[in-house]
Amino acid sequence: MAITIKTIAHLLNSLIETCRDGQEGYHSAAEDVRNIALKNMLTELSIERGRFCAELQRLVGMLGEDVETGGSASGAVHRGWMDLKSALSSGNEYSILVECERGEDSGVAEYRDALEHDNLPQAVRDVIERQFLGVREAHDRIRDLRDAYKH
Repeated sequence: MAITIKTIAHLLNSLIETCRDGQEGYHSAAEDVRNIALKNMLTELSIERGRFCAELQRLVGMLGEDVETGGSASGAVHRGWMDLKSALSSGNEYSILVECERGEDSGVAEYRDALEHDNLPQAVRDVIERQFLGVREAHDRIRDLRDAYKH
């Protein structure tokens, strides 16, 4: 069965929300950590998510559909970034990394779900696959740093 333009746009807009939530979460985390190397990495991840959003928004625009411009109102709760606020107030870098990883868990799952659509146009699939690799790599970096801070 062929996938509709509206379905593709909805899928891409959902990924835009996911990326925007991650962008904002990483930005907030970067502001609240003291370790300069960690601050720089979190800032880079926030910028990367912003690039992902822009790329996905261009794809939706090319489809002639309405483009999602913000994060989801409930996205933080669904994607794990909401608990970042309490971790930020503690100032504990380990806790911040735990919450960043939780947010990335949701991002990885969202991209995996998107890639389960077998009939995506190849250009759309290529972008989603490339971004998925970036999200998964970020998740693994955050997880490894979290483990290093735990000890």
